[in-house]
Amino acid sequence: MDFSLSPEHQMVQKMVREFAQKEVAPVIREYDRKQEPIPWVLQRMGELGLLGISFPVRYGGQGMDYLSLGLACEELEAVDSTLRVVMSVHVGLCGLTLLQWGTEEQKRRFLTPLAKGEKIGCGAFSEPGMGSDVAAMRTTARREGDFYILNGEKMWISLASKADFALVTARTNPEAARPSEGLSTFLVDLHSEGITRGDLHGKMGMRAGSTGWIHFRDVRVPLENRIGEEGEGFKITMSAFDHGRYTVAAGATGVIRAALEASTRYARERVAFGKPIAEHQLIQQKIAAMLTDYEIARLLYWQVGWLKNLGRRCTRETSIAKKFATEAAFRAANEAIQVHGAYGYMDEYDMERHLRNIRATIIYEGSSEIQTLIQAGYALGMRQDKPLRCEPPAYDAEEWTKPA
Repeated sequence: MDFSLSPEHQMVQKMVREFAQKEVAPVIREYDRKQEPIPWVLQRMGELGLLGISFPVRYGGQGMDYLSLGLACEELEAVDSTLRVVMSVHVGLCGLTLLQWGTEEQKRRFLTPLAKGEKIGCGAFSEPGMGSDVAAMRTTARREGDFYILNGEKMWISLASKADFALVTARTNPEAARPSEGLSTFLVDLHSEGITRGDLHGKMGMRAGSTGWIHFRDVRVPLENRIGEEGEGFKITMSAFDHGRYTVAAGATGVIRAALEASTRYARERVAFGKPIAEHQLIQQKIAAMLTDYEIARLLYWQVGWLKNLGRRCTRETSIAKKFATEAAFRAANEAIQVHGAYGYMDEYDMERHLRNIRATIIYEGSSEIQTLIQAGYALGMRQDKPLRCEPPAYDAEEWTKPA
């Protein structure tokens, strides 16, 4: 068992950290205040290869493994959660799901421009009256010859107004014996006729990110854009969440680290009662808790990255990593504000923004309550993973870095 990072992993860490710290950190506070996305950030992430970091070279990607994806997410969210959100929806929900379930023709047609950053993808699953209850989706897709006619609305969709494609799950069989068996998934061109979309405002956090809605009215989706077989939409959506939750767990680990670094730095400088507050035991207790949570969260997402590299399904492990890391990150950001006192409450310091941002991660990609039920189901023997027609793709260094 080897917990050391390879030179390639260290290279990813260094490159992403320099980008986030040198290019984004100096301006993120301004855009958070304006509640606007940084206008150049998607293009820049594409130029750096981040939007195709863990896709095979044959599809235009960088050919890096899944742990590299996690390391990149940690570095990005240590600066701002909205950077990691791009990775979650473009790489995780959309790209990796297409890599797992798409045909060879679909991968070359859709995954290649996504991997190169020429097109932006997102996942459109949540609806105004449906979040965690995926089987309750009301968006419909009616088959008419070589097309599906898509109607409905998706809500709380990251990059809704920025993306070119969306992975959309809709109800194709209202008469299915079980609601979960009546769903199918499609890759939808968001520039199609009948689509309207926009941004949501007034969010507590993620203010420098794009979160919005997509409305479908008689949108014609070609048959060849269906991902998987008809009726496989629920399974595909669940596998998409596995990919997305991994990036969320890794990113939240970055917030814990940011809180730890900011708190230790401030505690050494701030003097109270005649000595640096770093010498007060209650401050040390807070910092020790952050350090412990960081080490646990990091090991949990590293384990998931290792399992994904092997091509093993890791729904249980991903659920644990996501729940622990997001809740620990919220605790760490909250305690970091306490360490900073009144300064921590001001947006001149980063921690109040991290606290606002990280709160959302405890809700989306499956709330903590949903993760608790998943973990209890496995522990009690009430839940087990059944074989999928398309199992997660393993990382093969020779195959993934070999050009077409």
